[in-house]
Amino acid sequence: MTATMTDTPPPAAPKAAGASQRSGRSLGQILVIVAGALLLLAAVRMITGSNSLDSAGQVGAALGLAVPIGLAGLAGLWSERSGVVNIGLEGMMILGTFGAGWVGWQSSPWLGLLCGIGFGVLGGLLHAVATVTFGVDHIVSGVAINLLALGATQYLAKLFFAGGSAANAGGNPKQSPPVGSLPQVTVPGLSSGLHSLEQHHWFLVSDLAGIIGGLVTDLSVVTILAAVLFVGSWWVLWRTPFGLRLRSCGENPTAAESLGVNVYKYKYLAVAVSGGLAGLGGAFLALVTSHTYLEGQTAGRGYIGLAAMIFGNWRPGGLAMGAGLFGYSDALQLRNGGTTVHALLLLLVILLVVLAGWKLYRTSLWQGAISLIVAALVLLWYLVTDEVPSDFVGATPYVVTLLVLSLSAQRLRMPKADGMRYRKGQGK
Repeated sequence: MTATMTDTPPPAAPKAAGASQRSGRSLGQILVIVAGALLLLAAVRMITGSNSLDSAGQVGAALGLAVPIGLAGLAGLWSERSGVVNIGLEGMMILGTFGAGWVGWQSSPWLGLLCGIGFGVLGGLLHAVATVTFGVDHIVSGVAINLLALGATQYLAKLFFAGGSAANAGGNPKQSPPVGSLPQVTVPGLSSGLHSLEQHHWFLVSDLAGIIGGLVTDLSVVTILAAVLFVGSWWVLWRTPFGLRLRSCGENPTAAESLGVNVYKYKYLAVAVSGGLAGLGGAFLALVTSHTYLEGQTAGRGYIGLAAMIFGNWRPGGLAMGAGLFGYSDALQLRNGGTTVHALLLLLVILLVVLAGWKLYRTSLWQGAISLIVAALVLLWYLVTDEVPSDFVGATPYVVTLLVLSLSAQRLRMPKADGMRYRKGQGK
């Protein structure tokens, strides 16, 4: 993402078909990485005795916290793939929380869900008008939407929730009355069987049972919808002509225009979808996480969603893994976080040693030496303590955000025209 507005570059010479089009890993590589991660996690659990490390409860809590982050990141992916930087995701999520809480308590949570999406779409369209039509700096417009959404919802909450029937139902200037619950899904038979396997604490078998059990127990319908949206976004953006045209607007809109693509239309559609997804993430917080609208309940998840998108290299698969990582780190403070984070210190030591070995193999001596030194310090911390202080546990999601961005910065490949000003006909 760029913080300054520049003109769109002239069309580049076309590359050979398939050249530099696949920057992601193959399915085999992904499976090897996942298998290695599971084996390492199981080994750390056995060594430390921290059975909550990958328990069904921990995984379920992580999934619930990952969904709004993932939806915010998916919203950013749609927008930035069309060439529009969307820093306003936080504000669109705030609009979604208010819309869901406002309509949800008066009618039904389903209508609240739709209203949350609609409020997010309005925020996205406002961002599109400012950036696409009027050429406002994308960062400036996004920050303005964040401030506008915060101020507008605070005012409207005082107007609609502080008196009358809303106050009698439990509302106040900072929150809405309680909203009804959306349905939850549990796979019958499978969930109880996996729970039984998890309680045996067998190596790898119980770990797999705990992870899968957390993914099939008490799932909100919005969580299932989010999973469908991730798969659908991948298919639409990478497997359809519509997605190819939209991504071309983010790579080189001038060249796309020369091929007959209505760049303005695709940018507007992408940013509107972005706003709707962010609004859905906000509605999840209001309807599933807390069953009420609360002032400040987004807590920066729009920004963390952007970090997950960057970690995922502007691709849905990597974004989903990044959201899961941030959700897991956020869930630690809810479930015996001190001892679990202490066990994760050993996992961090192993990863740092592996990273140091790779850097030394690639003759990056300074980076390898620094990784070894940090690994030694973390190992010392692990050996001389039994539990991580609660203050550090609360900061874990933000520490993970910084570490992930710093470690993934060297492999990023953002859309080439992301954040650049585009004017129709400028390539003629």
